[in-house]
Amino acid sequence: MSGKGLFGRIDWLTVFLYAFLVFIGWINIYSTTLSDQNASIFDFSTLYGKQLFFIGLAFAGIILVLFIETSFFERFASVFYIASLVLLLGLFLFGKTIAGATSWYDLGFFNLQPSELAKVTTALALAKYLSDIQTDIKNRKHQLYALIIILLPALLILPQPDPGSSLIYFSLFFVLFREGFPIYYLGILLFIVVLFATTLMFGTVWIAIGLGVLTVLIFTFKRKSTKVPLLPLGITITLSILFSLSVGFVYENVFEQRHRDRFALWLSLEKDEKKLEGIRKTIGYNTYQSEKAIESGGFFGKGFLEGTRTKGDFVPEQHTDYIFSSVGEEWGFMGTFTVILLFSFLFLRLIFIAERQKNDFSRMYGYGVISILLIHYFVNIGMVIGLLPTIGVPLPFFSYGGSGLIFFTMLLFIFLKLDSNRLKDGI
Repeated sequence: MSGKGLFGRIDWLTVFLYAFLVFIGWINIYSTTLSDQNASIFDFSTLYGKQLFFIGLAFAGIILVLFIETSFFERFASVFYIASLVLLLGLFLFGKTIAGATSWYDLGFFNLQPSELAKVTTALALAKYLSDIQTDIKNRKHQLYALIIILLPALLILPQPDPGSSLIYFSLFFVLFREGFPIYYLGILLFIVVLFATTLMFGTVWIAIGLGVLTVLIFTFKRKSTKVPLLPLGITITLSILFSLSVGFVYENVFEQRHRDRFALWLSLEKDEKKLEGIRKTIGYNTYQSEKAIESGGFFGKGFLEGTRTKGDFVPEQHTDYIFSSVGEEWGFMGTFTVILLFSFLFLRLIFIAERQKNDFSRMYGYGVISILLIHYFVNIGMVIGLLPTIGVPLPFFSYGGSGLIFFTMLLFIFLKLDSNRLKDGI
């Protein structure tokens, strides 16, 4: 293997899966945005034409990444990370507002979304830091620094406001757990999510009562030989109540009305049926129409360019966040199953590649790639079929958008470049 050139060392199965997903994504963008069947596919004034241009830029980015020395990504990971934070800060002064979120720089021919770049740089910076400290992840100071690396971009993105993109960064916690982060932190994270949702549903008073009852039960049914640590228990209850008290402030002041409406619909927070029905017809409209489009496709679908709901523009944002619904309508169950299968093969392949790495940085970065792509996939599909609230998370390699496609591509191919170096010396 040592005599193989660069292209002989690349994992071509992953490249094929990537290219196939990009192709199917473009086909569905073409279908959802085509208005004139006589128009050229190279008409760059159309959305599908622009996406074709973005695909060309992504392929140029692949060539660039593959010919950069592998050590470059590790050596300058911190520099890239800091640069992306500066770009995120710059949005507060120079950002362009689209759909209520100031998340883009207007470059004239192209709107740059730095939160997409920051996903790549944060994965690199986290892998660099963890590989530098090696097995010392159980040290509290190192744990704190790792958490700061993840949280900084998320906190800068949240007030844009773009809670959907901010959420993505929390997927990098799985890299920490893979590398030995205490598993009880995952329990704490899940507890925070549940506490946030239940506070919205029942209020802080009922949360405090519930925690009080839980404490009484612990002391009532505990075994005599088991000592309950009073100080940690008291601190946990106090912090939980304080967090619960902050939920209302965050909900009312950080989230916009459109975000609050989505939570209200998802958690059935609105008790007034007339108001709830109004939310269903506005915020819930996208999901309702998406479900109907997928359902109407049946087993084999209506056929390419034959989707009546797609052609009738029933599903808003169908070429971006709701692209999966066009797959369901025009290609049916077989189409959606194929797409899910392709993504599943891609994730399994990436896990296999990550586990075979001899270099700590490469393995950790690989799991960062898997975490980011997986949460995008899971949240987007869940959103489209109504299992999760609409939070504006695109489907990787599928949804329309230059920043998303280009930086998802860079995210993946940096990892493939790192993997190719594994074989450089015959390892």
